[in-house]
Amino acid sequence: MDQEIFEVPQKTEEFLRGILGDLEGFLGVLLRPWVGYQLAIAAGLFLLAWGIARVARPRMHAWMRSRAGWPKWRIRILVLIHRRLRLIIFVALIWLVIWVMRDVTWPSRTYVLDIIGKLSLAWLVIALSTRLILNGLVRAVVRYAVYIWVALSILGLTEATRDLLERAAIELGETRLSLWLILQGLVVVAVLLFLARFLSRASARQVRRNKDISPSMQELVVKVLQVVFYAAAFLVGLRIVGVDLTGLAVLSGAIGVGLGFGLQKVVSNLVSGLIILMDKSVKPGDVISIGETFGWIQRLGARYVSITTRDGKEFLIPNEDLITGQVVNWSHSNDYVRLDIYFGTAYGNDPHKVRRVAREAAAGVDRVLSQPRPPVCHIVGFGDSSVNYILRFWITDPTGGLTNIRGNVFLALWDAFKENDIAIPFPQREVTVLEGSTLITRENGAAPDTSAE
Repeated sequence: MDQEIFEVPQKTEEFLRGILGDLEGFLGVLLRPWVGYQLAIAAGLFLLAWGIARVARPRMHAWMRSRAGWPKWRIRILVLIHRRLRLIIFVALIWLVIWVMRDVTWPSRTYVLDIIGKLSLAWLVIALSTRLILNGLVRAVVRYAVYIWVALSILGLTEATRDLLERAAIELGETRLSLWLILQGLVVVAVLLFLARFLSRASARQVRRNKDISPSMQELVVKVLQVVFYAAAFLVGLRIVGVDLTGLAVLSGAIGVGLGFGLQKVVSNLVSGLIILMDKSVKPGDVISIGETFGWIQRLGARYVSITTRDGKEFLIPNEDLITGQVVNWSHSNDYVRLDIYFGTAYGNDPHKVRRVAREAAAGVDRVLSQPRPPVCHIVGFGDSSVNYILRFWITDPTGGLTNIRGNVFLALWDAFKENDIAIPFPQREVTVLEGSTLITRENGAAPDTSAE
């Protein structure tokens, strides 16, 4: 091959000899008597801390349960201390021993204890501080990566580790990618993405607090800010570590071809989402019906709209369906929703009284508006056994349900009609027996005699 893909160090033999020499020196230090004594002291302190924590944890747990009325932040701090009690006791004991031994003996006789104390203290600080990261996977990655780097710094191995990572490299054309460069890029991009996430959430809270901006425009501004922050974090991170961004032009072209052929539905939903946000046809909090789905919009996503129904189900409707299909928005321009119920009364009841009683009964139900749109009642026809009416009333909170308010109005009508002696008829049939006819009955399960007399 004209060009080697993997870089071969020119002084590999000298580098390996240096590492072996360091290992021999390290093993020689470990074989000294006082090193063994310090390791034995550290092991004894760990066993002592384990025993103290074993006795103290139940008592601390019982004491914490008796402080249930404390603020949550205090309880959380106590929980963290309870979980790390053994490590906290070990760190306190080992540093107490180090300070005492430095006063009574040579500093070199506490060298190993000093390293163990620093490593333990670093792990304690990192473990407690990374609890602020909510995501478990991210928390674990950050915790162990930071501790490895701190441990290398305490042991004085950062330069050797960096040199080793720099030697492990790949050359692609004019670009040289080493493990050190890749790790730098991951760290920088991760930090910038975390900062972008923080800024996007803070800006989203500020935008949503602004009541002068409509909910749909708020969602549009939030989505645009998120795209800008995350894209800037990614590009700036790559630029900081020295990656040539001109190569991204080829990648963007490939992505464009893929979007054109394989991601038509995805792009359609994304564009439809932008159209929905800009034309304000639906917004969070609107009550809509699409097909057989009735509910209110929880949030507008880049790909879908989240709709929650009265039975607690959450439907994710693609944005394209809201653009191309028929959508009933119950609260598009205002919150007024009119509901109709039908009923009938007997012919013997005064229709004027029935209408008045029905209006008053509906107006007395919670959630039914009495002003500015009071209930109305009209006669819609004369049936076979009843006078038929329609009762119309208005509500302003369709998210509270429609079936339940109809049921409450029906119950109010039932009680009002009972108090005012208004009868609700039911179908009746009259049987006329012609003169000279004989009523034939069934006896002992035998079939009736249908023969003529």
